[in-house]
Amino acid sequence: MHLIQYLASLIPLSLLNLKPTLASSSQTTIIPRYVYDYAPLVWLHSQDAYKPSDLQAQLDNTTPQVNWTSIPNTPTPLTLDNLDQLNNLGNTSVYLTTHGGIAESPQPAWWGGITPDRDGRIENGTGCAIIVVDHGKENVDAFYFYFYAYNKGDRVFGREYGDHIGDWEHNMIRFSKGKPQAMWFSQHASGQAFRYKALEKRGQRPYAYSANGTHANYAIKGQHDHTIPGLNLPTGFVLDYTNKGFLWDPTLNAYAYIYNPKSKTFTAADPDSRSPVGWLEFNGRWGDARPRGEKTIFGEAKYMAGPNGPKFKVLDRKHVCPSSPCLVFPFRTWDVLEPQH
Repeated sequence: MHLIQYLASLIPLSLLNLKPTLASSSQTTIIPRYVYDYAPLVWLHSQDAYKPSDLQAQLDNTTPQVNWTSIPNTPTPLTLDNLDQLNNLGNTSVYLTTHGGIAESPQPAWWGGITPDRDGRIENGTGCAIIVVDHGKENVDAFYFYFYAYNKGDRVFGREYGDHIGDWEHNMIRFSKGKPQAMWFSQHASGQAFRYKALEKRGQRPYAYSANGTHANYAIKGQHDHTIPGLNLPTGFVLDYTNKGFLWDPTLNAYAYIYNPKSKTFTAADPDSRSPVGWLEFNGRWGDARPRGEKTIFGEAKYMAGPNGPKFKVLDRKHVCPSSPCLVFPFRTWDVLEPQH
């Protein structure tokens, strides 16, 4: 067992016993300072060719399609403010499709994203969205969504699986009275949660390690097997790799929002009124559809469909995990919050 897992296992998250109420309709549109003070810092892998990407650049370099056919009469230009209008032109069947296709060779430069500078900033681009959910009684969830233009899949028995255009990953920190309690790490079809006190940090900001190519988030560097979703073993058949390559501070270029789970609406957070809102309501996919005729093995293929956006990531959670039971370590489960009803 890794040291961080041992430390986390000493204090059951269930002892926190937080009991949120449903968010009220009079929510603030101000992001609490602590959401930034405790925000994750992301270590990108030193050999990852696919860095964080600008959201608008994804729209600039793709064409909306349904059934591999371009949609007529789409908004021109397509922007983060009007992307939700595509819901009326295909809804969940819309795919933001690359001009050259997912198998284009050589790969276009924009797939590579933007390398953070020495301060951890990605210049001339916004690849992060911070979404705050206020449950009332000083219980707050802060989501940190990270966007990459391309996801390079893992190799299994010499074959590559899971490449796709567009990649959304996230961390979520659960706060009580302004103090962080636990943090969720998205990983492929599942993820892991850790007590905040057990995490590796710089000051009070926890680290998240982004895996080479896949961008799954882990709490420690090294080798990670994810053959079984939500179970992180040191070795196995399907491996991710993390290290301290390039440090990215997503908050330096981030849009910020409040999500009201009662009305299921997003509001741009003040004072950053420049954050576009329409894209958060987009119901389609942020990449190509799986190519026609693509052969699958147990539902997996070399080229997969692009992902849905943040609204589909269970923003109104009862537990720090998006589903229950909330798996933290093998054979043990903790509920961070009791059910709301």
